[in-house]
Amino acid sequence: MDSLTLTPVADIRTDYAEKFGVPRQPGLSPSALGRIVFRPGFDNPDMLRGIEGFSHLWLIFGFHLSNGWRPTVRPPRLGGNERLGVFASRSPFRPNPLGLSVVRLDRIGRDASGAPVLHVIGADLVDNTPVFDIKPYVAYADSLPDAVSGFALAAPEARLTVAFAPGLEAALAAREARLPALVRETLSQDPRPAFHDEPERVYGVMLAGLNIRFRVVGDLCEVLEAVSP
Repeated sequence: MDSLTLTPVADIRTDYAEKFGVPRQPGLSPSALGRIVFRPGFDNPDMLRGIEGFSHLWLIFGFHLSNGWRPTVRPPRLGGNERLGVFASRSPFRPNPLGLSVVRLDRIGRDASGAPVLHVIGADLVDNTPVFDIKPYVAYADSLPDAVSGFALAAPEARLTVAFAPGLEAALAAREARLPALVRETLSQDPRPAFHDEPERVYGVMLAGLNIRFRVVGDLCEVLEAVSP
């Protein structure tokens, strides 16, 4: 087989409207919610028969916002300064822009037309990412405790302490209880490019329909405001 035509079976709706701020691996933000919405022709409930027996799912998806590829990349875990081969990384800039992420299956719901929707937790995907396939996570085969993970030996530790402007955390919680945790989980990993260190600069990240504006001074991330677009 020299070529393969892929057709998306679904799109995933997430809290992340743009690449900036998306967790760099799945599961780093357990407050991040997603909905896998199936496209016509793939929304037959029979295609999901038995999936409720699995706690986690593999998603094979497309890096639809990435253009081109490079033979070497600069992984954020290495500070953005050291180059590694693209096949030794999970960079989105790949010869075939395909990604693989594991998510927790929360529940199976229905949309207004009665088509099934998979509600998932911990996705590291931009909103409206196309999903090409879904496979169940099988613990005995997919979990390898003695595996060696190169430069990513353990989950990254939180790099920043997140502090909210007075009253902002309560206002976010009043809007949706999980929002303060989502903001804290996202920003504590420091979504800025590795080479950025501008204490006076105010950044904005779109989360759950809000523009979260923040700045970083040393190890402190100050969340300044949440603005509706």
